[in-house]
Amino acid sequence: MTDYSPTDLAAQLKSGLLSFPVTHFTDDLEVDEGGYRKHLAWLSEHPVAGLFAAGGTGEVFSLTFEETDRVVRAAVEEVNGVVPVLAPATGSTAHAIAQAQAAEAAGADGLLLLPPYLTEASQAGLVEHVSRVCASTSLGVVVYSRANAVLQDVAVAEIADRNPNLIGFKDGVGNIEQMTRTYAKVGDRLVYVGGLPTAETFALPLLQLGVSTYSSALFNFAPAWAIEFYDAVRAQDRDEVYRRLNEFVLPYLDIRDRTAGYAVSIVKGGLAAIGRPAGPVRPPLTNLRADEVDELRELVARIS
Repeated sequence: MTDYSPTDLAAQLKSGLLSFPVTHFTDDLEVDEGGYRKHLAWLSEHPVAGLFAAGGTGEVFSLTFEETDRVVRAAVEEVNGVVPVLAPATGSTAHAIAQAQAAEAAGADGLLLLPPYLTEASQAGLVEHVSRVCASTSLGVVVYSRANAVLQDVAVAEIADRNPNLIGFKDGVGNIEQMTRTYAKVGDRLVYVGGLPTAETFALPLLQLGVSTYSSALFNFAPAWAIEFYDAVRAQDRDEVYRRLNEFVLPYLDIRDRTAGYAVSIVKGGLAAIGRPAGPVRPPLTNLRADEVDELRELVARIS
């Protein structure tokens, strides 16, 4: 059972940097729970405000229901209250509800509600989907607006009014007007989380729109550097932010953007580059080539 009420969780999440640990796999693509636990123990040594088990960077889209439950339980046990652990809920409404209830039973501290698969939906349909999942659990819920589940400001306001345990809005779109409209309408009722791939790129401008924190995939393999970057953003130290963008983030993006799906693959490449391999990615993703891992290793050496 979590020690975090939805209100407590909201306050915790907005207090610092967030991250999504990768899910470790063996060479034959089975979940490597031992490797995953070692990774979580290492990450938990750093001052992060929350960890999202089996999120997008954790390849939730390639995990079975049973594997997701196993990963969440491992995270809850390994982190052991040092930081809150949020679990995923995704797929159909019925599937997302089942995952939400399993996460609560596993002792997770909150939920990240990801978009449903495949189908498009109206704003009214998305409001109902999110509301039904929120109603199925007492955990605090962060909704992820992206892909086929982009929530407009009116819908976000309605969901927030209907569901006291909706605590956060994660933006995976980066539309300045829509983010401005959402914050203007909903205000500080929610925590706003930057959720675009390699969120460091957008962190400084989105801070001005009320997005007070973001999820860092880079934290997986450069946790100290990622915390320092976050601190520079929160201090609005433009010179330091842009120095670090030029030093590492923008060249990193050059590798990431070569192949679809590399936003996840490159994180595992980064772990391989620092000698903490997390195994391969599962299809339909593809791994970085060996020469790209070497290129990434040289890049990581700049910030080590």
